[in-house]
Amino acid sequence: MRSLLFVPADSERKLARAPQTGADALILDLEDSVVPENRPQARVAARAFLAASRGSSFRRFVRINPLASEWALEDLAAVIPAGPDGILLPKCVPADLSSLDHALSALEAASGLAAGAVKVIAIATETPQAMFSLGGYQGVSDRLEGLTWGAEDLAAVVGGNNRRKDGVYEDVYRLARALCLLAAAAAGVAAIDTVSTDFADEKGLRAECEAARRAGFVAKIAIHPAQVGVINKAFTASEEEIAWAKKVVSLFAQNPGSGTIALEGRMLDRPHLTLARRLLGLGGKGSAGG
Repeated sequence: MRSLLFVPADSERKLARAPQTGADALILDLEDSVVPENRPQARVAARAFLAASRGSSFRRFVRINPLASEWALEDLAAVIPAGPDGILLPKCVPADLSSLDHALSALEAASGLAAGAVKVIAIATETPQAMFSLGGYQGVSDRLEGLTWGAEDLAAVVGGNNRRKDGVYEDVYRLARALCLLAAAAAGVAAIDTVSTDFADEKGLRAECEAARRAGFVAKIAIHPAQVGVINKAFTASEEEIAWAKKVVSLFAQNPGSGTIALEGRMLDRPHLTLARRLLGLGGKGSAGG
């Protein structure tokens, strides 16, 4: 996945248009973009969309309400029988992931779904408490597929603005971004960059995507269909990158006992092999010829 697009689940018009956006994944939102009085109808619409879109080329996630809220279990009970690919869990700490894992296991069994079929992406920086537990996701649940971060909810709790006047994130939110990236690497899951709220600023979005990919993020969440194309392009490996990666993997495979190899005047070692394998979609670990 390169792009994940938020779609308010109470909007029939946006749900109908979402499959044509080119997003690799859709996130049917039952939380922030849906007012409480609309949540019952949003659950019905989300379930219908999930049922009708099984087997689609895009993946289908649902952002439920926080587990501590009064709405989360109703959200899950409504959508899991329709077989979503995953749940986006907001305001998450590692203990919430464990609790969600147990709830999903019960709902999968009741719905006739394979155990572990529903994956989880956790929004891991939306509360001050969450910032201090980001290193705790490793080994909590095999369902965990990715970690992402959020600046808007954290800023609301802290009581400040998340960006400076020049548009750069304030230090607290840059820290949240960096810790999310490290937490994802520690847990062995995808690091997914947060939304860019100014959907009309294509140049700014492109710069954010390029910086995120350089840092190690593999995808970004979109809040508007116009952002999807920019995100997809930014997180797609270029022909030059693919060619380089194939050469690196091939050379290490030809020299299985070597810790370093020479390529085009540069000395490369095992971390370069890890990067090359990731660019080729082979995962970051494993043998050079795997």
